Amino acid sequence: MKFPLNGRVTLLALLLSASVAYAADSRPSVSPAATPSSRVLAQRPGHAGIASANFHATEAGLEVLAKGGNAFDAAIAVASTLSVVEPESSGIGGGFMAVLHRASDGHEIFIDARETAPLAVDTKDYLNADGTPNRDNALNGPLSAGIPGEPAGLVWLAAHYGKLPLKDSLAPAIRTARDGFEPDVRLINSIAEREKDIRRWPASVSKFLPGDKPPAAGQVWRDPDQARTLELLGEHGADGFYRGETAKKIVDAVRAAGGKWTAKDLESYQVKERTPITVDYHGYRVVTAPPASSGGVAVAQILNILSGFDLTKLDEAHRTHLVIEAMRRAFRDHNDYLGDPDFVKMPLDMLLSPYYAAGLRQTILLDRATPSSMLAASQGTDPGMHTTHFSVIDADGNIASITLTVNYVLGSTFVAQGTGVLLNDEMDDFALVPNKPNVYGLLGSAANAPAPGKRMLSSMTPSIVFGADRVAVIGSPGGSTIITQVLEGILAFIDGKDAAGIVAQKRFHHQYMPDRVDVEPGAFDPATAATLTQMGHTLKERNPWGFMNVVTWDLKSNKLDAASDPRRQSGLGRVQ
Repeated sequence: MKFPLNGRVTLLALLLSASVAYAADSRPSVSPAATPSSRVLAQRPGHAGIASANFHATEAGLEVLAKGGNAFDAAIAVASTLSVVEPESSGIGGGFMAVLHRASDGHEIFIDARETAPLAVDTKDYLNADGTPNRDNALNGPLSAGIPGEPAGLVWLAAHYGKLPLKDSLAPAIRTARDGFEPDVRLINSIAEREKDIRRWPASVSKFLPGDKPPAAGQVWRDPDQARTLELLGEHGADGFYRGETAKKIVDAVRAAGGKWTAKDLESYQVKERTPITVDYHGYRVVTAPPASSGGVAVAQILNILSGFDLTKLDEAHRTHLVIEAMRRAFRDHNDYLGDPDFVKMPLDMLLSPYYAAGLRQTILLDRATPSSMLAASQGTDPGMHTTHFSVIDADGNIASITLTVNYVLGSTFVAQGTGVLLNDEMDDFALVPNKPNVYGLLGSAANAPAPGKRMLSSMTPSIVFGADRVAVIGSPGGSTIITQVLEGILAFIDGKDAAGIVAQKRFHHQYMPDRVDVEPGAFDPATAATLTQMGHTLKERNPWGFMNVVTWDLKSNKLDAASDPRRQSGLGRVQ
């Protein structure tokens, strides 16, 4: 569909008027954690709820709670166990982002344990001779890996927020790695999918292809090297990973395989604490991730745009249309502005301003899709479906919403000899070549260009939603669709759905480019799909989708509900 020239001029004028409105009054609707979410809640659940993508991990978290740990100790147990049983999605060779709420004083904080670029990073390593992106170096092997942040993040959680010694919280993961477990179908299939790349690295073959073939259903799989690495982490804290025996093995392995890491890269890694983004939406306050996550900014921007509409009075087609159009505009800004806040000055006051959102809202036609080419011209590819998320509320009301990743399925497929550590391939999350899509189809500018020690932009969007009577802890894997899945989960919670209803609902996604709506089969009835198509939206069915894990707290009944995505058979949400 093409708009006439006068329509394009009108759209440009409306966009300019948004900027003028922002300049007139730059007070943002989004702020550091404040009322009502940062207040000390008057009650405590008296019981706990955990939802993760693997039952071993959920049980590990509950075990640590039973030992006297709090939600943050349980988070360490869940994350480290996922490193053992779900390496296709996360691990100690990767990183995480977390939104925490401490019950005793209402303190809320964002923990940034995102990976960083090595000091010797060189963009030429990610280019072919003709200047096009070298996808192999960006996705496979040691050049694709950023410096891991998860081990430092687990140490930070224990030291600053937990109650138990770190080694106690790591104990379930160490036991599982040493004694073994039966891998689930998704892990088996992931290994089979990446077998060709795994075979390029001897230590990867040793870990993932026991007996020189992928593990079979029912087979007990052990990872003694990772058990030893986790033991050293528990005994010596950050020094147990970033210095000493483990660090030397990792650096030696990386450099032997053509990577550029040095001991200084590991020694200089630091966890960052940042102020969460919060946004008010129809009486609810959403506490979410700031940059170097792009997710919280995008979710806040979308909610600010939608706040000018009463979605409850619209039919499904028109409600969906407005959500899609808000997604489109948020992802356009995502591509242009966002990066590591320690390296890039971002116009967050503008992006998060209600007046900027009001201007964008005025560019939305109520019955017609806006071609993305009218906002700007670029191109992208399919969004990916990886990473993992878990949610925890303990008996005292402490809350952890944590999203972890190694980026693409099984990360770089490169395992450092003698450590059991599978390295991430997060370097692909940088704009290695400006305005060229990464593996998830996301575009980037100089704001997300690689630099020594810089954090690559992430879509991870761990969030907590506070209402007058209900609280939700929510997040999801899913590459670039993380942002829209979390958004739709938040809207479903506000609409009154319980945890099981939130994780099971059908999903849709628009990320500006490519200019289409990715739709889970069955998301729309035929009439709704026909109406959206008539409006100018291009619908494309796709699978799979991310595995969302949600815990909700009904403050009236003081009941917790925990639900794991039914799309993942091995997931588990449990209340104890």
